[in-house]
Amino acid sequence: MEPTDTLQKQLVGALSRNWWVLLLRGIASIIFGFMLWTLPTEESVETLILVFGIFAFVDGALQVWTAIMERKERDNWVVLMLWGVVGIAAGIMTFTVPGLTAVALLFYIAIWAIAKGVLEIIAAIRLRKEIAGEWLLILGGVISILFGGFLMSNPAAGATALIWVIAMYAFIFGVLFVALSFKLKGLKENA
Repeated sequence: MEPTDTLQKQLVGALSRNWWVLLLRGIASIIFGFMLWTLPTEESVETLILVFGIFAFVDGALQVWTAIMERKERDNWVVLMLWGVVGIAAGIMTFTVPGLTAVALLFYIAIWAIAKGVLEIIAAIRLRKEIAGEWLLILGGVISILFGGFLMSNPAAGATALIWVIAMYAFIFGVLFVALSFKLKGLKENA
């Protein structure tokens, strides 16, 4: 067995044992999207800052927790840890700068989405031979990168106009993670 095969099996094992963490992350993302859709426009920017900070921090903390729980099982648990640290850092940066402008927040979100997308694609490539449905993680990663690039290229369009885009991204990302979590749960039950 090649070392990459062992690594892939370890990653699949870690994700399938913790499928519920992906489910929680997906549900949190869906709730975040719905919250943004239902907010009054004048309150949206301020609430976006608060809700994004909470979402990014919780999402990152759940990923860090998964990495820590799997550190004895996996040699390459650091990738999962970095994935979570990116989210925690984005959440902390959002709260530590209270006078954060909408444009700066958009760049924080864009950098977070791009970094997260790259790490999701790396994880999916490692899983491609092990599970069916890894394309959901790849698709989520590509959407994250495209979303981050869109925000960086259009910051002047205004945060209010982009709230709907952010909500749509969060919703789609959440649905993909919920679907992936159930695929991983099925894999765990079949193992």
